[in-house]
Amino acid sequence: MGKRQHDDDDSVAPGQRDMTFWDHLEALRWVLLRAAVAVVVCTMLMFFNKERLTQVIFAPQDSNFIVYRAMCKLATLLHFDGLCPDEFSVELLNTRLASPFFTHMTASLYVGLLLSLPVIIVLLWRFIAPALYPHEQRRSIPLIFSCIALFVAGVLLGYFLVFPLAFRFLGTYQFGEHVVNRIDLTSYMNIFYTTLLSMGLVFEMPVLAYALSRIGIINKSLLRKYRRHAVVVILIIGAVITPTSDPLTLMLVSIPMYLLYELSIHVARSKKAEE
Repeated sequence: MGKRQHDDDDSVAPGQRDMTFWDHLEALRWVLLRAAVAVVVCTMLMFFNKERLTQVIFAPQDSNFIVYRAMCKLATLLHFDGLCPDEFSVELLNTRLASPFFTHMTASLYVGLLLSLPVIIVLLWRFIAPALYPHEQRRSIPLIFSCIALFVAGVLLGYFLVFPLAFRFLGTYQFGEHVVNRIDLTSYMNIFYTTLLSMGLVFEMPVLAYALSRIGIINKSLLRKYRRHAVVVILIIGAVITPTSDPLTLMLVSIPMYLLYELSIHVARSKKAEE
């Protein structure tokens, strides 16, 4: 591949001409500052909307959650009563004086960071874009939107399916008749964050496959060759993400992951294209 054109070449972005190292550093500083402002603003909006925030976070702890009601309707249509979860309400327990306040702050920060993620990605792209050729800029735009869309899709799947089903199983599972389940608030929040973040990152599989294939680490034939091995790995990851013995929950996690693997094969470059 040829070297970059000289500064007088039209293919070089004007914003990159005659910029010193300190100019780039200053531009990066403003990008990070704007990203921090976006996170702070979104975090403050969540913090001062505590009622709405807690409604969203704690909705899966009650059997009236939309997913459970949808499962009951589906059970009625399929005439399969076992699909409808029994009514339940898990009590959350707090034993630390300052825990509710710090939990509120942490939840606001996590949700604020999630909401500001598209802004952060756009800011980073605007910082990197001037260093790319015009055709590279055009190719990177769909990749950025795909990255954001897949992460959001993973988080939504984690919130509406994976976490509720895992929480219902773990929250209602009893070791003995004399043991009453009162779930610690910190434990609930940790599983909530971990599940949503894990699903969001797992859904980035096609983007990662595309990037790795562009630099020659993987290709279509390699992914097809290890498809059977990937199925086993997907089942293991699904079991880790959903620490339950419920086959329905494992299936709801594993099937989307397998479809993402197939999509990764589709977007990866072939070996001939590398040559």
